[in-house]
Amino acid sequence: MTGTLDDEYSQYWETVVQTMVDGLMIVDPDGIILSVNRALEQLTGYTQEELIGQSCEILQCNTCFGTRARGGDKHCELFKDEEVQHSKCVIRRKDGQPLYVIKNAAILRDGDGIMVGGVETLADCTELVAKDRIITSLRKELSMEDTFQGIIGKSVPMRQVFDLIGSASQSDAPVIIYGESGTGKELVAAAIHRLGSRAKGPFIKVNCAALNESLLESELFGHVKGAFTGADHTRLGRFEAANHGDIFLDEIGDLPLSTQVKLLRVLQEKEIEKVGDHKPITVEVRFLSATNKDLKKLMEEGRFRDDLFYRIGVIPIHLPPLRERPGDIPLLIDAFIHRIHLKTQKPIQGVDKTA
Repeated sequence: MTGTLDDEYSQYWETVVQTMVDGLMIVDPDGIILSVNRALEQLTGYTQEELIGQSCEILQCNTCFGTRARGGDKHCELFKDEEVQHSKCVIRRKDGQPLYVIKNAAILRDGDGIMVGGVETLADCTELVAKDRIITSLRKELSMEDTFQGIIGKSVPMRQVFDLIGSASQSDAPVIIYGESGTGKELVAAAIHRLGSRAKGPFIKVNCAALNESLLESELFGHVKGAFTGADHTRLGRFEAANHGDIFLDEIGDLPLSTQVKLLRVLQEKEIEKVGDHKPITVEVRFLSATNKDLKKLMEEGRFRDDLFYRIGVIPIHLPPLRERPGDIPLLIDAFIHRIHLKTQKPIQGVDKTA
């Protein structure tokens, strides 16, 4: 009866081992491979027949070789330290390709406490390593001499912009960012938020040109249930969401006059009213806005309120188009190609000088 139970437990453990996602390997005290599971075969590209009976050196684990290089008398770090926990290693697959793994291992002892071997599990962490490299590369890019808060440039006009961003971030006054499409207005707004006293608060973005008048007001101020057809629940507006943080109103020159009036009230009284409600709600936000239009011309045409213009434009920042800073073009090209290389892993080195 006992023999039958032992056989059943043995079958259970065999099923568990073979269905593991992580690779598993058992070695004797000399590092000879005694057993492997299917996951290890898939990870390494070797078959069970090719591994069993071979020294574990066949996998060329860099940490084991490192142990010997440092004068260790054991061929494996497991038998030197008697355990391995969350060790990041690189092994070599059968096809010669490196495989990044996280190794856990422990010594196996018999009933008398004598060491009879070791068991190791290997988890593939190739994707984690790739992501770490991308993050490290992006951090390096952010800290480059020719960048400021992720904005690339070293020309005199951009240096002046960087100085203005630094100064504006130390104030609570409204900032307006002028610039043509593609000059990086949103990047500037995000930099001001990160450097300012509200960095731990929310940074809420609204594209004023993307919504019609009725939807825009609901988006900015929220609405109560039943305010209009389809308003089946009370909605939080962007200003409420931005409370104690910064709100970035992109393309503010496209705001309809009726919304401009309500926006002016928020600036003056720090209060909003949801669509369909008359109960004032106090909000404490800093205004960051941007436009690619000539607001002074819009004022002359009666399409933009003078009082709002002076309220939102306390600190103006003008972003130069690329044609006014051609010296930054090589920097931008290098940065974009570097990002494409990280994303696609294609061996793109650069752009020909003539191009």
